[in-house]
Amino acid sequence: MSGYMPKAKTIEWETPQVLFDALNTLHHFDLDAAATAENAKCQSYFTVEENGLNQNWAGHCVFCNPPYGREIAKWVQKAYEESRKPGTKCVMLLPARTDTAWFHEYCKKGRIEFIKGRLKYGGATTNAPFPSMIVVFE
Repeated sequence: MSGYMPKAKTIEWETPQVLFDALNTLHHFDLDAAATAENAKCQSYFTVEENGLNQNWAGHCVFCNPPYGREIAKWVQKAYEESRKPGTKCVMLLPARTDTAWFHEYCKKGRIEFIKGRLKYGGATTNAPFPSMIVVFE
């Protein structure tokens, strides 16, 4: 079983409040692009039903901790493309998957900060089974 890592039970990982607060102090977010009513970090946010992938983020300072499932590449691409619009900055909390196409195609165009250790996401009793990073597109 060497190298085996069980699949996560969820693709949604709630941002640790302490981490969000530190990032918010630096960036002053006004939109959470991927949230639920229970875990939204900003007054303005898009829910699963509203689908942030289909929304306009232009003119906002966006925080985005997207679902970590198969569509994560679409979220990273969306953040990068939205950040090209005037007055738009996108800050993403992502799993540090440096072996993926989306990392090389988009994340490397932003400013990357790898998080030391493993985060304990909101509501979790243990640390995440993966490393995390912050990517800033501006």
